[in-house]
Amino acid sequence: MPALVFGGGTGLGLWLLLVWAAPARPRLSDQWAPLARTDSAPTLTDAAEAPWVTRWGRRVTPALRRFGLPGAGIAADLRITGRGPATHLATQVLLAAAALLTPALAAVLLALTGAPIAVEVPVLAGLAGAAVGFLVPDLHVRGRARRLRREFRDALSAYLDLVWITLAGGAGIEAALADAADVGTGPAFTAIRRSLGAAHLTRTTPWESLRRLGEELEITELSELAAAISLAGTEGARVRTSLAAKARALRTHQITDAEREAQAATERMALPVTLLFVGFLGFIAYPAVLSVLNGL
Repeated sequence: MPALVFGGGTGLGLWLLLVWAAPARPRLSDQWAPLARTDSAPTLTDAAEAPWVTRWGRRVTPALRRFGLPGAGIAADLRITGRGPATHLATQVLLAAAALLTPALAAVLLALTGAPIAVEVPVLAGLAGAAVGFLVPDLHVRGRARRLRREFRDALSAYLDLVWITLAGGAGIEAALADAADVGTGPAFTAIRRSLGAAHLTRTTPWESLRRLGEELEITELSELAAAISLAGTEGARVRTSLAAKARALRTHQITDAEREAQAATERMALPVTLLFVGFLGFIAYPAVLSVLNGL
């Protein structure tokens, strides 16, 4: 088993080193595709890279990018959290390497103290720890993105109310969208203001920019809002009633989510209470059971 593990790890390391030293030449079709694509507009979200990744992670992240990492779902989660993909990949590699080497260092220290352990234990523990360390950043990003999307939907409900009030005051649809975005604060309103600003600079419609933002962040409610507003901007449809209905639907959805989370928290609390009750019964019944066993 140690020979197989070390042999496989050595072969994988040599292959990764070869891929890094002599990368495959890209095909002409792959080079031509970005130039031939007509909808290659920049993203509306801003993802910042950590300085240490810019300095030290240039040789690690391109190799992982060739394997298609990060995936499409993680990429959307990274966009809404504002974290760069290179930073995410470098963090995964760093945690995996630390988890891989920690059992080996612990085994060396135990051997120096006179308590050696089998070679299979640190090897298997290191491989399992590396897999877990590589997946932990994904789980963290998914949980944070889920929370940020919920907060974005909450802010979107308030934004719809502000747009509806501005429209009721006699403003046009584009002016109502811009004025309502200027009133609010927070990451959601900042993203909406940036989207509307990009639409103004690129001479595109605000609802098209909002639709792109909803697709990038995977927020379907924002894409539906853009579709409803486009009817008012292009077809002249009355959008005030539709916006009010969408705002009420979002608030109902928020209340439903809050009730579901509260019920889930209540169900999670049932297990500790049950274990505490079982332990209490054990303390009460132990003397009686011990007396019966001693009487036999």
